[in-house]
Amino acid sequence: MDRHESNEQQQGTGRRALLGAAVLGAGGAVLGLPGAARATESRPTGQRGGLKSLPVPTIIGHRGASGYRPEHTFGSYQLALDMGADIVEAGDLVPTKDGHLVCRHEPEIGGTTDVADHPEFASRRTTKVLDGVSVTGWFTEDFTLAELKTLRAIERIPANRPHNNLYNGRWEIPTLEEVLKWQDEQTRRRGKQVWIYPETKHPTYFRKLGLGLEERVAKLLRKYGKDKRNSPVILQSFEPGSIQRLNKLVDNPLVVLLSSAGSRPWDFVEAGDPRTVADLVTPKGLRELAGYAQGIGPTLDLVIAKKADGSLGAPTTLVADAHKVGLILHPYTMRNENPFLPAEFRKGTDADAYGDAFGAFKAYFATGIDGVFTDNADTGLLAREDFVNG
Repeated sequence: MDRHESNEQQQGTGRRALLGAAVLGAGGAVLGLPGAARATESRPTGQRGGLKSLPVPTIIGHRGASGYRPEHTFGSYQLALDMGADIVEAGDLVPTKDGHLVCRHEPEIGGTTDVADHPEFASRRTTKVLDGVSVTGWFTEDFTLAELKTLRAIERIPANRPHNNLYNGRWEIPTLEEVLKWQDEQTRRRGKQVWIYPETKHPTYFRKLGLGLEERVAKLLRKYGKDKRNSPVILQSFEPGSIQRLNKLVDNPLVVLLSSAGSRPWDFVEAGDPRTVADLVTPKGLRELAGYAQGIGPTLDLVIAKKADGSLGAPTTLVADAHKVGLILHPYTMRNENPFLPAEFRKGTDADAYGDAFGAFKAYFATGIDGVFTDNADTGLLAREDFVNG
């Protein structure tokens, strides 16, 4: 789980109509959490174009099915579809030296590929400052696409997912263009529209390097006819400025990702904007976001705050406040393993053991969220079935 005044507002309204209402909303009984509302009560209303066909809460395969395969590989993307994910987050987009967009969690690839095993690239290891943080490793912008294609993906968090090590070295790094072709192929093969959810990663950092992401994304979407309001591609970014830029280039649904309350989007830092995420999730901040975006992707902690012991406290007003201004919510990230679950849903102490993920899903669904990113699409789908029918 990963930023023409009147004209833009009209475009935003149109795209919000695509993303807005949960017309297939879940109607199950809610938990006894303070402030919890029925899952259908406060959702934005309106037509959602192609998204009308998707169940709500929507299950989004986070980097594919990354609970079972190394993330951002076609093995992970394919498994997410096979499990039944409604949307696949195919692409945290970072550029190569020669300007291609590839799918990696971060531009630093030492933790997600076997680059360290390639002596021919040993000299490429370096230290850079990425969004204010010193990072040492190998970076996609120092490799051509041909060079990156000689690498293979590995599991990013092997301590939590040792079983995924089985698949280390099996898949190469996909490009966004390959993902768009794969999307079309899978749509034809399955007889139903496949949706993807790419993210522009560190866009300010790359723009300073002369490798602007948004224009490259827009060019590819136009090439494949996927830059329209009803196109099966939702775009997201942690930088509101990137979403504003995309708003001028394409008509796709747009989502602003939101990190912890005290954090600042990096483009805000660069511009000297003192606001934090806490400012953006106020009614005023949400109204501003709704001027150019159709949804938000907050951390789960912004939906239900945690107590000091790591257990869930009371739901915040974020769901209702966002829905009031027409924004949908796709929070991140649900995972099955103990360390990633609220304290009351953990079972035992093993870092790679599963806790009560079904209970955690139910708690978050009860807040009225419109969807959720999850590394375990199969668990999410079963949890939704329980919630809707419960």
